[in-house]
Amino acid sequence: MRAALRLTMLAAAFAALVVPSAQGSPPLSGVNFISVCGFSHRGPDDPIVYPGMPGLSHDHTFVGNTSTNANSTPATLRASTTTCKRPGDTAAYWAPTLLVSGAPVLPADAIVYYRRLTDAKLKPFPVGLKMVAGNSHAFAPQSILVTYYDCGNFSDVQRSNSIPDCGGSDLRLTVNFPDCWNGKTLDSRDHKSHMAYSRGGKCPKSHPVAVPSISLVYRYSLPDGTKPADVYLASGSPYSAHADFINSWDPKALTKLVNGCLNRLRHCGTGS
Repeated sequence: MRAALRLTMLAAAFAALVVPSAQGSPPLSGVNFISVCGFSHRGPDDPIVYPGMPGLSHDHTFVGNTSTNANSTPATLRASTTTCKRPGDTAAYWAPTLLVSGAPVLPADAIVYYRRLTDAKLKPFPVGLKMVAGNSHAFAPQSILVTYYDCGNFSDVQRSNSIPDCGGSDLRLTVNFPDCWNGKTLDSRDHKSHMAYSRGGKCPKSHPVAVPSISLVYRYSLPDGTKPADVYLASGSPYSAHADFINSWDPKALTKLVNGCLNRLRHCGTGS
């Protein structure tokens, strides 16, 4: 009961941060479905940036697919199990491991919001699509439209580029992925150029295919007495927040949610 209430509050708080659509556009605020995923494992692998090269990456924390490693392929991921409550969500999600005074802190859970931000109807992600959002080399603040930190206090939701003092409340890291695809390639040399962010409900002409917007939210319970200066990421500065995604959803399950929820302008939350 408490878990269900917390998820309802999370969905409401996140929906409140969505900018309403332009006049004449579909009412997109709050149109989403949610996948709740537990911690799976962590390790120095990155099958997008360093495929086939185990141990070459900084440490990552993986949620969703339980088999994600440097040698993962869409086929191996689809054949594996998931920590997500939606059985069809066998996608691979990962972010740099959070460290407090040098010790890794595992997320209590991850909440993945799939939203519609465009006027155009969405297409499900093609199988094997890879995405990286955020800058793993950043030493200066990134745009809060891409990534930010906040605390688990819904009475005063504050988004920040830097680690906030949550005063005993949960720390959350959010990374927002692009929602427009070039319609041609499943990846690109920099792992970003094949994707773009929509603006004002529109995809750029170079990336005409509208796909779901993913917001990946990791929630951490920090040790007592933790100060913001104690917290950083395995990729380096706290400003280096980023996340990765490989689409290995069950295609039928994803298509049903995209068409039945996002394209019908329904708020499905954790339901169907």
